[in-house]
Amino acid sequence: MDISGALIVIQERRAADGLDAYIPVILREEAIYDPDLDRFFLDLPLNGARSRHSLRAHGYDILVWVRFLGSVRGKTVWQADADDVGAYYRARRRSDAEFRISASTWNRAIASLDKLYRWAAVEGLVERTPFTHRQVWRRSYGGRRAAIAGRNEAYERAARRSDVRFVDLADYQAFRDVGLRGLTVEGAERPGARDRNGARNALFADLLVTTGLRLEEASFLLAAEIPVGDARAERQRRVELPAALTKGDRGRTILLPRRLLSAFDAYMAVERASAVSKFTARRGWDAIERPIFIHRPPLLPTVMHLVGGGTMDMEVVTPDERARFVICADDGTPCEAAVLWLTEVGHPVLPNSWEAIFARASRRCADAGIPVRVSPHQLRHSFAVHMLAMLIQRRLAEAAAPAGAMEGYRQLLGDPLQQVQRLLGHSSLSTTSIYLDHLATRADTVDAAVEELLARVPGYLPA
Repeated sequence: MDISGALIVIQERRAADGLDAYIPVILREEAIYDPDLDRFFLDLPLNGARSRHSLRAHGYDILVWVRFLGSVRGKTVWQADADDVGAYYRARRRSDAEFRISASTWNRAIASLDKLYRWAAVEGLVERTPFTHRQVWRRSYGGRRAAIAGRNEAYERAARRSDVRFVDLADYQAFRDVGLRGLTVEGAERPGARDRNGARNALFADLLVTTGLRLEEASFLLAAEIPVGDARAERQRRVELPAALTKGDRGRTILLPRRLLSAFDAYMAVERASAVSKFTARRGWDAIERPIFIHRPPLLPTVMHLVGGGTMDMEVVTPDERARFVICADDGTPCEAAVLWLTEVGHPVLPNSWEAIFARASRRCADAGIPVRVSPHQLRHSFAVHMLAMLIQRRLAEAAAPAGAMEGYRQLLGDPLQQVQRLLGHSSLSTTSIYLDHLATRADTVDAAVEELLARVPGYLPA
């Protein structure tokens, strides 16, 4: 089959409900490129890809591979061998700088392709995968050596360790106040330049940097999932993240720090309430694609009761479905979107909007002479580094061990690493351990703690 001149493209959405709507389709001249490859995409939600961002990433990684095989190697996706992998590596990692991708991007692509060919081998589409694998031995906590079978040899070693970018406290303070809130460098009001949603945006950033939430997890929180209480008397509030909202369907608990509670209460009572009023007056539900009408949920809901009958278990409700929830009054009249974060007219603030908000705030900082660029995911890294530093510091104090050398830290890391692993929702402790290198090179973070982090952000009173 001659495929070298065929136009191969990706379609990010398909006609389906729920998560299936985000399963990509690879097309050749407006027809499905390969029915078996399409079956692989349809199986992805059953094989660990449970967010639309993961599905999109898999689609584009495989699209580039398919195009390379067709235009450079003259092969279909099921004809690839080890020589093709070697040629692909040279093209993607050893080409001119303008075309070269990073090691972390390469590893992500290899993870997608490895998943594809493992699936293909089980389905009998290939006799062998184009990759070679070897056993990896790691020491378990009990002191025994455990074999982890099948590490793909195409991965570049330790590429992820250079991929962690976090924000120190001084830069975060500048980004939050100047970038998001629109204040001057001195902290004064700037008439005509302040962001209308500055308080909301700053609170969202504070949530990320003090809890380590992923962008999608934070974006699709429901207002009913944020408990209310007496902010002056509370130490913190627990927020349960249902499985379907988290990466890997693992679910977890986060803690809202005491210093944020009054800000959350004020946002709900004033800014969000104003947005709800506009949503009702303008029939905002008409602009939501396929809205899901629900009765007003109780605090900390475990199920949603649908208008017209039926329920939805919150453990399986997807982020997309959360954005489509519209709460109705007792008489069935729609009145507000259920998510926590709303635009001025009451629509959900989606992840791509938050990314645009952070990009605009970064440009505002640059215009003010502050060279700070911050993305939502960097705040997750910042939380991890500062939290790990605080836990290590506490563990060292408990053990009466001298602070300083990283060798001393590594002997005491089990509990702190596992705690941060749980807070971040990582499936593997090795993923969490990438933050250790950043502690070794940034001595200032060893002295940081969450209370100090919040205390240095102006606008919060001491606890």
